[in-house]
Amino acid sequence: MSTLVREADAQEYPSWIKDAVAGCVATAPMTLFMLLTQRFLPHGQRYDLPPEIIIQDLARRAHLHWRLSKRQVLLATLVSHFGFGTAMGLFYRPVERYMPGPSLAKGGGFGLLVWAASYLGLLPALGLVASAYREPGRRNLMMIAAHLVWGSATGLLASLFANRR
Repeated sequence: MSTLVREADAQEYPSWIKDAVAGCVATAPMTLFMLLTQRFLPHGQRYDLPPEIIIQDLARRAHLHWRLSKRQVLLATLVSHFGFGTAMGLFYRPVERYMPGPSLAKGGGFGLLVWAASYLGLLPALGLVASAYREPGRRNLMMIAAHLVWGSATGLLASLFANRR
């Protein structure tokens, strides 16, 4: 039995799996950060967070919105948000190679890059959320900070996983 444990411990996982796990795990503190800081926004800016807005819009487009309970929407939101964090983690290592500094700074920079690409480009282009240019400043700051949390955690975790044998 101890031989099997030693062999399992010695198994090296591919870096892309480690990066995906880092992105997934880092989504937890990001999500918690968004939920906590949303409460400090002015009352008129406390509307649903972007991951939930996206799921609600996709459900509407698929003509499912009237069939989904609030609980099902929230579950789909969590699954999709963690899925997106996992997918973005796959891009961390190829991008981080070109960034100077320690893992925390590289991760934070990567988080900002993901925010900009998502909220200034991809998501508005797909019609899923309004461009960050149209969002209130405090709400943008909350989302930018949330992506700094995610990126920093992703960078730290990816570094830890890469150095673990």
